[in-house]
Amino acid sequence: MKLKITAIGNSAGVILPRELLARLRVEKGDELYALETPDGIKLTSYDPTLAKQMEVAEKVMRKDRHVLRKLAQ
Repeated sequence: MKLKITAIGNSAGVILPRELLARLRVEKGDELYALETPDGIKLTSYDPTLAKQMEVAEKVMRKDRHVLRKLAQ
């Protein structure tokens, strides 16, 4: 898909077509992540750093469930 860089105030931006927003599952106001890959830049609504942090947090919560319950009391 070819996109054009346009002037937005003193900055530059790209307007994403509605069908691309739908494929990314994002709406106006949502955040996107630009990840540098060997093939170029990948635009995604998925933040791999946050996903990894959440995975670690879930492991800790499962492992120390009883401790967390006591702390919550």
